[in-house]
Amino acid sequence: MNVTELSEDDRTAVNTLRGAVMRLSRRLRHQRVDESLSPTEMSVLGTLARCGSATPGELARKEHVQPPSMTRIVAMLESKGLVHRDPHPDDRRQVVVRQTEQAETMLEESRARRNAFLAELMATLSEEERAVLREAAPVLEKLAHADARKR
Repeated sequence: MNVTELSEDDRTAVNTLRGAVMRLSRRLRHQRVDESLSPTEMSVLGTLARCGSATPGELARKEHVQPPSMTRIVAMLESKGLVHRDPHPDDRRQVVVRQTEQAETMLEESRARRNAFLAELMATLSEEERAVLREAAPVLEKLAHADARKR
């Protein structure tokens, strides 16, 4: 289904949701613990935290970047002590990237800071609005991980 096939109410909701998600995402990005990391570098660390160790090629696919770009990102993260490159267990030509304890600690601090920011925002909502948000959270999570190209 494309946007022209949606009802007027759904098109309005899509437009409102897009704007709200973009603004909220921008505000959350400003809650970073380590300002020296780019949003892309933080995203790669988050992917490693969620999915575990991966090859640079796998990370490139998950992050929707070209493999040479991921190679540069991994090198930068390694120079900052946030990832290690280990030999691939089955293919000596490849490496497996894993996050370090330092990265894990930084991600935990970043999540805590962002959660506190969102909690402050939620505290300004009525109980009814918080209930709606609690109900919507799993749906937003589903949208965040959905691939619109797969139908």
